[in-house]
Amino acid sequence: MSQNDPNKATGAIRFDKAGITYPNGVVGMKDLDLEITPGEFVVIVGSSGAGKSTLLRAVNGLNALTSGSVEIDGERVATHSNRELRRMRKRIGMIFQDFRLVKRLSVMSNVLIGRLAHVPGWRAMLNFWPAADREIAIDALKRVGIADKAWVKASQLSGGQQQRVGIARALAQQPAIILADEPVASLDPVTTHQIMRDLVRINRELGITTLVNLHFLDLAREYGDRIIGLRFGELVYDGSAKTVTDEDFRNIYGRDFTEDDLLEEEV
Repeated sequence: MSQNDPNKATGAIRFDKAGITYPNGVVGMKDLDLEITPGEFVVIVGSSGAGKSTLLRAVNGLNALTSGSVEIDGERVATHSNRELRRMRKRIGMIFQDFRLVKRLSVMSNVLIGRLAHVPGWRAMLNFWPAADREIAIDALKRVGIADKAWVKASQLSGGQQQRVGIARALAQQPAIILADEPVASLDPVTTHQIMRDLVRINRELGITTLVNLHFLDLAREYGDRIIGLRFGELVYDGSAKTVTDEDFRNIYGRDFTEDDLLEEEV
């Protein structure tokens, strides 16, 4: 990909012997070899501490590798300067478990935060956004069904609505890749399924490469195209969600799974 043409980004991700060892000696990722093709919807599973968040944060450079490499559309992430990392992150949207909204601001203002890397800083400080950026924000809100909440304060929304704002903010970046770190962990079962359907639909409609960390195994089966299993920072499973077995999950988790590993039935 030409560094002067970020719009050529397609969302291909490649890990080559990628490793992360933290200063305290904990291994977050070990010799990871992994290729994700543009437009894939990939669910990452594993026990707490398996390296799921470490993997996501290596994609956008929030966690720097200590060995190997990770590439986005052929560009190495770890070798970039801060300026180049910012340019690359423009094309990578992030969705968080705790939403990360500015609660005192309107929904529209929170979504426009996704446009920060695309406009001069003074415009954001003065809330003087170009009409084109406001249109992008409204379109993103329409995709998650809450355009009618554009001028409501984020603090007045339910948890599910706040997560939709988080998704819309990521979409406002017009990303090639979306990283979702346990996006439904704090939601009730009905809302969880609604959010997962939103993510899958957006992936299908826009072709955005999507990586989702999940705890619940039934959700991984139901919504994933491909499942990546991590254990102690190592890749231990890579296969279709349609063919993954209970035995595969036991190998990923190193134990029999329990009711806590499954979401309650949708009502």
